[in-house]
Amino acid sequence: MSLRYLAASLGLVAALGLAGLVSAQQDTDSGRAQPKGKAAGAARKAGPTRGKAAQSDESKVATEKATFGGGCFWCQEAVFERVRGVKSVVSGYAGGNVPNPSYEMVCTGLTGHAEVVQIEYDPAVVSFDDLLKIFWKAHDPTTLNRQGPDEGTQYRSIILYSSEEQKKAAQKSYEQLTAAHAFPAPIVTQLVPLKKFYPAERYHQNYYNRHRYEPYSQSEIAPKLEMLKAKLQDAAPPR
Repeated sequence: MSLRYLAASLGLVAALGLAGLVSAQQDTDSGRAQPKGKAAGAARKAGPTRGKAAQSDESKVATEKATFGGGCFWCQEAVFERVRGVKSVVSGYAGGNVPNPSYEMVCTGLTGHAEVVQIEYDPAVVSFDDLLKIFWKAHDPTTLNRQGPDEGTQYRSIILYSSEEQKKAAQKSYEQLTAAHAFPAPIVTQLVPLKKFYPAERYHQNYYNRHRYEPYSQSEIAPKLEMLKAKLQDAAPPR
């Protein structure tokens, strides 16, 4: 059993153990009990107004999405979460032919899916080209179906484009890197259209931030983030 598969299994156990706490936590807000009586009524009355204002502000930001696979999605997620202009990063599965796959199914290598991250970003702050630069630097695009200790088709290097503009940008980026001999071996990254993205299980999300002291995080993710600090600053300012 690989170190990462064991960590994922432990993450599932932890998620199941914490599930019973959700309902109890719904009655608290940052550790404070919800107001009761008249105060509760006032809070309910004021709440929707604040919510609408917040939603209105958010709607002014036109975000876009990019979907990449470069080995373990825990690693990719940790990298892109630290890029300024990125609003959210969701770990998931894409590129295969099995609907609603589970982590265990994808691990067999029989679903055709790759572990990927879907990035929602503000193009006014960070462009798709910037994200591509980070993608190329955040993994080794010359190793076929493998990144570090993780091996299998689910760990392949892949760009899943959702528009012709993204396809052209990725193709141009690949051609420039190839012409410049940026890597010691040929790039084997797939470039395919995004048909369907399936979010991974809840216990996979925001993994490094929640489990940064676990063995896999310390041996694989933390060193990668340290190595990428300077590169991230060159490609796009970190948060």
